[in-house]
Amino acid sequence: MSEEKTIAKENIQTTEKKVVKDTEKSSSEFFAVLQVRGLINVTGQVKDTLRMLNLQNSNQLTIIPKNKQTLGMLQKCKDYITWGEINEETKKLLDEKRKTTKKYYALHPPRGGFERKGIKQPFNKGGVLGYRKEKINELIKKML
Repeated sequence: MSEEKTIAKENIQTTEKKVVKDTEKSSSEFFAVLQVRGLINVTGQVKDTLRMLNLQNSNQLTIIPKNKQTLGMLQKCKDYITWGEINEETKKLLDEKRKTTKKYYALHPPRGGFERKGIKQPFNKGGVLGYRKEKINELIKKML
């Protein structure tokens, strides 16, 4: 049983390293972070981290700078959010259509729904959650 635990820990560590390497390669300076799931039965640490990211409801989006601290926060909340690098075109669209006085954007649910496996599976397995690189821009356009 201890071997299974060590294998599971190694898998988690390698996926975190892959995300860090992928984010270092991209050219954008900001992440668009979208809360996909609600806050029912969420641990206190995750709730606090989501509040620090200015996310408190489903379908809210914030734009945060890309650095190691925010990447660690995103990894902690990865089961409730999706994120990726935002481009200038999408940023302008957000400012035009969904400008709020607060630090977040309130979006509609996506037209045509989320990906095939829904909001409980990671993006690399056909779901929505986690890091999605440049494809976050397509999702945001579906939600405007």
